Amino acid sequence: MSNGTLYDKVWDRHKVTTLPNGQDQLFVGLHLIHEVTSPQAFGMLQERGLEVARPDLTHATVDHIVPTANQDRPYADDAAERMMSELEENVRNAGIQFSDPTTGDQGIVHVIGPEQGITQPGKTIVCGDSHTSTHGAFGALAFGIGTSQIRDVLATQTIAMEKQQVRKIEVNGELGEGVEAKDIILEIIRRLGTEGGVGYVYEYAGEAIENLDMEGRMSICNMSIEGGARAGYVNPDETTFEWLEETDYFQEHPGKFEELKPYWESIQSDDDAEYDDVVEIDASELDPVVTWGTTPGQGIGIDDPIPAPEDLADDKQDTARRAQKHMRVEPGETMNGYEIDVAFLGSCTNARLPDLRRAARIVKGREVADDVRAFVVPGSQRVQRAAEEEGLKDIFEAAGFDWRNAGCSMCLGMNEDQLEGDEACASSSNRNFVGRQGSKDGRTVLMNPRMVAAAAITGEVSDVRDLEEVALA
Repeated sequence: MSNGTLYDKVWDRHKVTTLPNGQDQLFVGLHLIHEVTSPQAFGMLQERGLEVARPDLTHATVDHIVPTANQDRPYADDAAERMMSELEENVRNAGIQFSDPTTGDQGIVHVIGPEQGITQPGKTIVCGDSHTSTHGAFGALAFGIGTSQIRDVLATQTIAMEKQQVRKIEVNGELGEGVEAKDIILEIIRRLGTEGGVGYVYEYAGEAIENLDMEGRMSICNMSIEGGARAGYVNPDETTFEWLEETDYFQEHPGKFEELKPYWESIQSDDDAEYDDVVEIDASELDPVVTWGTTPGQGIGIDDPIPAPEDLADDKQDTARRAQKHMRVEPGETMNGYEIDVAFLGSCTNARLPDLRRAARIVKGREVADDVRAFVVPGSQRVQRAAEEEGLKDIFEAAGFDWRNAGCSMCLGMNEDQLEGDEACASSSNRNFVGRQGSKDGRTVLMNPRMVAAAAITGEVSDVRDLEEVALA
């Protein structure tokens, strides 16, 4: 088993005891909740007459069902209004801080935690959402959990878990033109498979990772779960510390940054740390990656041929055949030129300010293709305000994009933002499962934000390197 890694150090520091079933009971440093997975857990507490153990270590927001067009209350969707009302009542009764739409701090749970500074290195972080691994970008151990586990954390501020192995993924070299963090993680999942990380957490390292900003690191850690890993993380460094020092939490708690920084540095993986597996990737060899199928692991470089099912491993052939039929693609074709109907720029993977800036450089001075519906959904109200102040909203709207309010939106289609019929969508989100974006016949192609912008302009999946970027100022 691994030894001397950040995972080992943070796990040991938060371990309360080993339970009779062999699992470890871990103290939870931050519990993030939202409106979809928490109501049942609060109901379980009420049935047992229990209270929230540590409301001070719990933070709530609304993201999955919140409308991104008209947010007037009551919401037009009765189910959404009920979930929102129930969350409001639960957090009010428990004394939990709530980033609701009236605060100006609302947004996707995996965006607001980092931007407010409550996501910190060396913490254990849980949330009833699979993409909680996002927070690992800060050197935290962050896990998605189920409803019964949400109940347990609310009641005890602890969780029972089995320790995993650690795989170090070293990404060295420099990224080429048009290639981003999203392409790195899509390539990792393509190579290792959607189940390749089962039993592991991923430590992302190497020159290419170290050179990423925090937003890029979050994009990579966000999709760890898509590769089967229980979590993913990056060792905290000066890039991490510079981000944190400017956040609300440390601005409002003078001296706290200097107090915690030595701990953050101490949990970094040792130079001689032992890993259960090591994978190496050359970033300079990567092209923009897009998916051709119905899992994030079915990806290829923009000009690479779609594989023939019989050329794949036996256990992947039937899935590939079904995916190619659903997506209407043929082996040997490339995805370059694949016609789209919708372009979605958003989600907890790619809806932060740098994502929108990069896409805007492609969009500026151009127009969305005829018959393409194009959406920009910022990851939080703070991102939305900053983008509007910089003029990004004006750039997108001038091109024909629909500028929305913050939320999960078309990533999972739990509000009004959904695909219709068999529409094909160029998406900056994290999953391309059948039905994920609201229609069982809809088709989703995952790609980086600049590639989404390029697809919106051309009306088809396109190599963004063929479009000249325009300066924003």
